[in-house]
Amino acid sequence: MKVTKARELNTLERYLLLTLGILITSIGVYFFKFPNNFSTGGVSGLSLILGRVIPSEVLTPSVLMLIINVALLVVGFAFIGRDFAFSTVYCSMLLSFLMNIFERICPLSHPLTTQPFLELCFAVLLPAFGSAILFHLGASSGGTDIIAMILRKYTSMNIGLALMVADSLITVAALFFFGIESGLYSILGLLLKSALVDYVADSFRIKKCFQIITADPQPIVDFIVKVLHRGATLEDVHGAYTNGSKTMIITVLNRSQALALRRHVHMIDPHAFMIITASTEIVGKGFLKD
Repeated sequence: MKVTKARELNTLERYLLLTLGILITSIGVYFFKFPNNFSTGGVSGLSLILGRVIPSEVLTPSVLMLIINVALLVVGFAFIGRDFAFSTVYCSMLLSFLMNIFERICPLSHPLTTQPFLELCFAVLLPAFGSAILFHLGASSGGTDIIAMILRKYTSMNIGLALMVADSLITVAALFFFGIESGLYSILGLLLKSALVDYVADSFRIKKCFQIITADPQPIVDFIVKVLHRGATLEDVHGAYTNGSKTMIITVLNRSQALALRRHVHMIDPHAFMIITASTEIVGKGFLKD
């Protein structure tokens, strides 16, 4: 029963985070990307271009996004798997729904400001942050993000480079459909988005590696194992300056656990020597699989 409740809670938390990621993305796309004709790739960029090629009151950008997303979801289901497809179905449908709602309650006929670079920053920052949340949870907003996920799965590309490859043709097309200024802004936006997605995605994976040198390791080890529920490795070390023997404790923790351990060590052993480093790639039991 406890395991079932824990799984239900994890699922609820996951979908709340997916919803937050999509909400952030939709705000950036609708209020900043669409009014400025910024085509930084993705289905939103493709639907913006198609909306210019085939102007229609029925086939609005949000409707075009839905049609293209459905087609690409079939591809994602075939190449990536069912769990990814279910999460992406939820995200892409929610994104199209929110875009449609924004169109109805807050129609925009022009940009919010007269500062295109300022709007480009928000058009890049918000979707990049939202997409990074989704990628971290093994989902996407659909569209060319699915192509990027497939490229990452079957090649050595990181997610930022995969996004750039998947979206490059759509972004370059903005030069022909929206003029040189919008096109150059779109290319700049794609470069910034690719870098930001990698940066934010890496920040979610950051773990803290501790090397603690102490004369009394047991209280620290007990705290790591019994309170933080993590493992640790002990190694006998010899000080070159003091010529004394001590023990080095090596452990890897997430950010909240790292803060708790740091405080605990300072409290029980103020003379302990700590080396704390950040890493985004920890391979082994309890972390990433090789």
